[in-house]
Amino acid sequence: MESIKSIYRIGNGPSSSHTMGPKKAAKQFFEQNQKAKTFRATLFGSLAATGKGHLTDVAIASVFPEGALEIIWKPKEFKKRHPNAVSFEALNENGDVINEWTAYSIGGGAIVDEHTKLEESHIYPFKNMDEVLRYCNRNGLHLWEVVEAYEDDDIWDYLRKVWDIMVASVERGLENEGVLPSHLKLPRKAASYLIKAKAYIGSMRKRAEVFAYALAVSEENAAGGKIVTAPTCGSAGVMPSVLYYLRSQHNFSEVKILRALATAGLVGAVVKMNASISGAEVGCQGEIGTACAMGSAATTQLFGGTIFQVENSAEMGLEHHLGLTCDPVGGLVQIPCIERNAFAAARALNHNAFAMLNDGRHRISFDKIVQTMKQTGHDLPNIYKETSTGGLALFSGMADDE
Repeated sequence: MESIKSIYRIGNGPSSSHTMGPKKAAKQFFEQNQKAKTFRATLFGSLAATGKGHLTDVAIASVFPEGALEIIWKPKEFKKRHPNAVSFEALNENGDVINEWTAYSIGGGAIVDEHTKLEESHIYPFKNMDEVLRYCNRNGLHLWEVVEAYEDDDIWDYLRKVWDIMVASVERGLENEGVLPSHLKLPRKAASYLIKAKAYIGSMRKRAEVFAYALAVSEENAAGGKIVTAPTCGSAGVMPSVLYYLRSQHNFSEVKILRALATAGLVGAVVKMNASISGAEVGCQGEIGTACAMGSAATTQLFGGTIFQVENSAEMGLEHHLGLTCDPVGGLVQIPCIERNAFAAARALNHNAFAMLNDGRHRISFDKIVQTMKQTGHDLPNIYKETSTGGLALFSGMADDE
């Protein structure tokens, strides 16, 4: 498995696969071809279908000199390696192509090309969660200790920075009000939800606070604010809201929070290796489902769960999002993406309660759910995988009227 740093990437929204990844690829190509006169970028598949709503063109264009880039859109043409493909061409003063490169944005802001061998970046000797659990059980370790053993020495500093940015995104989102940028004219809700939460007591107040925190981060992401992928921009509201809520309610120390982030990152890394965290590849189950699994695992660890209860909690987080489609209205990371983060956060807390009531034994393992999610994603038609050509996205006109 890769480093959990590949799960927690710091950047600006609204999409890790459609803005962060393509911008990173554009920078890499431009740095290698600065003597070129003009450039051309051709977007394929999902990257082209929802690129304008995800600001893909804006992200790529920001890298090149003004007026030097031509963008071509091919939403119906899909490359074999991944649905999110972009081909760059560098041209001389005569308009001749002097260099070209195709990159794939595979989710979470990561990019690869035809020559990339993902195995080269693996730092963990485990293939799945079962191997991780057996290693932990044999050595008396918890999941976060596996991260400490195999990551670089700077992992805790990195996770501390991740946590600081998560906290900042929650608090910034709670302060910001108004309408989110887009033709949908969707109003922010986080601030009002937190105010209304104070009028309640008991479980209703707590649930409203979780909703507010998740909405805050997701709205910041939709507005292009600075967030942390966990594991993607579209699902970036789940982990921060769950951990922010638990810290405020139970006064968990920073050390405990960072260890929970480590465990959650390991869960995300297992999914990324054995399936996908890309909505364009497997639908929203790969994004929100993985984020919920991460939040569920983190919560159960914080409450003293065993490694088996943590695995059970993560399994439920992914299992109960199987088949979730990615059909954003208008190609924007707003409807239904923002609300999905809030509900996934609430589910993560429920999964913890369910897991802590049992001894961690259950019939369907996390690894089997990951395999099922991958197959389900491959079986989904492309209209349900971040192309905005089916499902809820077809009601974009209705959304305009509401």
